[in-house]
Formats: sequence, C-alpha cells, structure tokens
Amino acid sequence: MADEIVLYGNEDWTSPYVFSAFVCLKEKGVPFQVERLDLAAGQHHRPEYAVPSFTGRVPALRHGDFWLAESSAIDEYLEDVFPPPRHAALYPADPRERAKVRMVQAFVRSDVAPLRADRPTSTLFSGDKPGPLSKEGKAAADRLVAVAERFLPAGAQYVAGAFSIADADLALMLQRLVHNHDPCPERLATYAREIFRRPSIREWLGHTRWQER
Repeated sequence: MADEIVLYGNEDWTSPYVFSAFVCLKEKGVPFQVERLDLAAGQHHRPEYAVPSFTGRVPALRHGDFWLAESSAIDEYLEDVFPPPRHAALYPADPRERAKVRMVQAFVRSDVAPLRADRPTSTLFSGDKPGPLSKEGKAAADRLVAVAERFLPAGAQYVAGAFSIADADLALMLQRLVHNHDPCPERLATYAREIFRRPSIREWLGHTRWQER
C-alpha cells in the first residue's frame, strides 16, 4: 500500500502557498487528502501539528511518516518522488528552464509585498472587497507587471515553454490585479485567465467563493 499523502491547509482555502501545493498534487494525479486547520483558533500551534510540521504554518505535507514544510520545497519534492513520464512534469528537465521556474516561484513569494497586503487572496477566494491601492501597492503592482512581462515575453504561452507550477503561482499573483479590476496589460490578463481554466485550479476554486468577473 502506498504511503498516505496529506496536505495541510487553512480552513478558508485562501493561502496562495497551499494553493501551489494543491495544484501540484492535482497535476501529478496522485491521491491525497486535505486536512484544514483553523488558524484563527490556533490549531496550527498545537504540538501534534507544530512539532512535526517544523514551521507550524501551512502548507505542510505528510507523506507516510515524512513531513515537509514550505510550498516550493513541497512542489520540488513532489516532482522528485512522482517524476515524469508516469506523472506530469511541473519543472522542466533543462537546468536553465528549471532555474527560471524556481526564479518565478521565489519572486512571487518574496517580492511585491505591498500588493499582497492591498490585494490579499481573500479578495479572490472569500469575496472580500478590496479598497484602493496604496501608493506602495500601486508601485508594487507596476513592478509585478514589469517583471511578469520579462518572465513572459511576447508570444510566450508559459514561463518555460510548457505549463509548470510557476505558471500557477504567477497567474495567482496576476489575478490579484485582474480579478479586482486593477490595471493590467491585456496580454498578462489573458495569460492569468487561461491558466486559471486548468482543471487543477478549477478544483481549488470550487472550494472557495470565487466568482468570475
């Protein structure tokens, strides 16, 4: 019997990091369970979760008796243990293209913090209404657009030639603008909408209050 896979996420399905791991698992086509924690109630601080999950945050992945935290580490682990061709490739084989995917993932996790603050994923997944962008949020939005246009040169359908997990992560970041009707070049908006039509992402959206706009 294969080792059980459990993905731990937050109760309201709003974490962009849980989103990344969920999409990766769905694209790989491996069976898994989702265990949701009530972060407001502090369930992630309970020793039975906080200790084995290392960080006491979400997501965490349990594969049998092996635990792993941090979404990009989870994504890469899943690529290693469920590799192509039996399972979908979510990182390119070419070292440079693979590095590019990692670069995009690192960017969306570490940069444009004011935009993430002004346009939290609750405005996508919980129906929260966004306020106006702050000066810092507008500057971060402009930076996101400028960098995304370099990640996706004219004519590019994906970050690295074929769909990768970086496309899910980047599309989610761009949806902070697109879904909230903030300025975004049509080429990038179209990219974000197309990526969000993937079955793996539609399944995530089915757990949320996402409404097409």
